[in-house]
Amino acid sequence: MEEKIQKGEYSELKKEIGILLQRGREQAGRAINSILVNTYWQIGHHIVEFEQKGEAKAEYGSKLIDRLSKDLTIEYGQGFSRSNIKQIRKFYLTFPKSQTVSDQFEISDTLSHKLSWSHYVEILKSDNKLEIGFYIKECEKENWSVRELKRQMKSMLFHRIALSKDKKGLMELAKQGNEIQNATDIIKDPYVFEFLNIPQQNQYLEGELEEKLIQNLEHFLLELGKGFAFIGRQYKITLSNRHFFVDLVFYHRILKCFVLIDLKRGEIEHNDIGQMNLYLNYFNKEENVEGDNPPIGIVLGAYKDQILVEYAMENITNQLFVSKYQLYLPDREELQKELESLLNED
Repeated sequence: MEEKIQKGEYSELKKEIGILLQRGREQAGRAINSILVNTYWQIGHHIVEFEQKGEAKAEYGSKLIDRLSKDLTIEYGQGFSRSNIKQIRKFYLTFPKSQTVSDQFEISDTLSHKLSWSHYVEILKSDNKLEIGFYIKECEKENWSVRELKRQMKSMLFHRIALSKDKKGLMELAKQGNEIQNATDIIKDPYVFEFLNIPQQNQYLEGELEEKLIQNLEHFLLELGKGFAFIGRQYKITLSNRHFFVDLVFYHRILKCFVLIDLKRGEIEHNDIGQMNLYLNYFNKEENVEGDNPPIGIVLGAYKDQILVEYAMENITNQLFVSKYQLYLPDREELQKELESLLNED
């Protein structure tokens, strides 16, 4: 009589095989991607080398791209449209060093094989070397999908973070990505909530905004940045039989501290800042445990009066920040001008 297969043992066998198959497919995918990226880099290298033999005037270069597109498509099929070949050429010109080169990385001139060709297609939509370097580093460290990368680029993440830095900090941002070392490294101004799809002119309550952010928590965490873990909403604080509620509470695993967020539908008032200061004092004394650092508070509103904020914040020793949020994407040209102004500072 054949011995019966034990159900539990068989399930375990099937599970192990599934893990191996998934791992193998992922490794194969990474290998194929690495080969594809390297192949396109080599193609770009050959095109540029051919152009640099002395005949590569603008008109000639354009004709070369057209001819290559036509001939390669006939011989090798799809994937060699005129726009794709231009991207491949730009790819090589942007990353003239491969990862095997031992020279020290300098901003964005070294190719990384951790990213897919689709990542590079998106990143190469930028002509700013600093911006390209930033997104390369962030994709490497945070394992962004192409979808996440597109959202971050569309929301002008690099510009919004860069404008909070000095010139030296901006250069480090391009070389290393956004390194989280202190409270200011997690602050953006403005935060962009375009993923909520709330028209700018619509009336909404603070509770409705909070509800929508929770419903879109994955997008919200991506906008907040690396290191945030969601703890709860309407977090209850009781003092002398009076109840207070913090809109949103997170814990930051890198900074090892609570992050409290209070949402304001309209303009931020001085009493909003005082209330957040109260919350921070409470968390510091009642919620923190051994190993926790002092909490961070962020008051988020649609508008803020810089002078009022300055006076309201004076003499506050807690890590308290006031930022704006907006329900639409920031103006690219305006942020670009501000960034250029920062770069031109002596």
